[in-house]
Amino acid sequence: MIHINNFANGALNPAMSYVVSCVGCFLGLRCTTRARAYQGAARARWLTLAALSIGTTGIWVMHFIAMLGFAIPGDTIRYNVPMTILSMVIAVIVVGIGVFIVGFSRGAGNGPLLLGGTIMGLGVASMHYLGMGAVRVQASLSYNSALVAASVIIAVIAGTAALWMALRLDSIWSTFIASLIAGVAVNGMHYTGMAAVQAQAAPGLVVNTADTAGATAFLLPLILGLSGVGFIFSAIIALSPTAAEIVEESELMKRIGQSQATQAAQAAQAAQGQAGRYEPRGWQPPPSQPYQPYQAPRDEPGPDEPGSLFRPRRPSDQRLMLVISA
Repeated sequence: MIHINNFANGALNPAMSYVVSCVGCFLGLRCTTRARAYQGAARARWLTLAALSIGTTGIWVMHFIAMLGFAIPGDTIRYNVPMTILSMVIAVIVVGIGVFIVGFSRGAGNGPLLLGGTIMGLGVASMHYLGMGAVRVQASLSYNSALVAASVIIAVIAGTAALWMALRLDSIWSTFIASLIAGVAVNGMHYTGMAAVQAQAAPGLVVNTADTAGATAFLLPLILGLSGVGFIFSAIIALSPTAAEIVEESELMKRIGQSQATQAAQAAQAAQGQAGRYEPRGWQPPPSQPYQPYQAPRDEPGPDEPGSLFRPRRPSDQRLMLVISA
């Protein structure tokens, strides 16, 4: 049995993997909260961004940052490039399936949550062990079945918890705390799976190094690039409007549109009423009058007032009696 060291660089790799995992989960959870404020294609776009964030930065980058601390004394570790990239694609796909099941579910029960969490957890475990399958060393690697089962259970619990948090959390502080918890779960799953790895010497083993690359030349630039993108997007999402603010703004714009439509309809009705209003036969607009100081308007024009354009002058009672007696 060959001794395996998962902490070749001390606490650096676990600390960095935890921080990056928290950033990816934070970004993904903030995207899911915004997805709840939209419908249709807009919701699908936010959920896709959440899957990319959690699948790449939150899970895959975390895994391979931790793998930079994986070492077998006297052996050089290389990684099969196609399998490594495939493990990242699988992580994004399974996380996307989980968040889409929950994000577009119409049911109120826990069925979609449990289904999505189970798929997500099994996919994360598959990503982990596929990534381990990409390792090329001059030794025979095997796994402890009990610890493998424990890592899968942790992955399922972590996936279900992440989806539950995506459905329930809205504020930035609650999402921040949830991302810290999710980071613990993801790292716990990884190091439980790594504790299951056993290496045995295999003197006659021939290792196929085709399509392989070292960690420094292949993994490190990819990890740094994805981590930088994750940090930038986390800052942008953290400063952008929350889901509650998006919904409130949408409702406000809807009310403004309805108010404007109502005012336009009332104005059109008033214009139609004014156009069809009856005017006495033979009435002529009054002649212009010299300037008079402003007086507060009264309900009805007095006997000496000229009247308005849409309310002609009414004769006073005295003049009306004179006309009748004549």
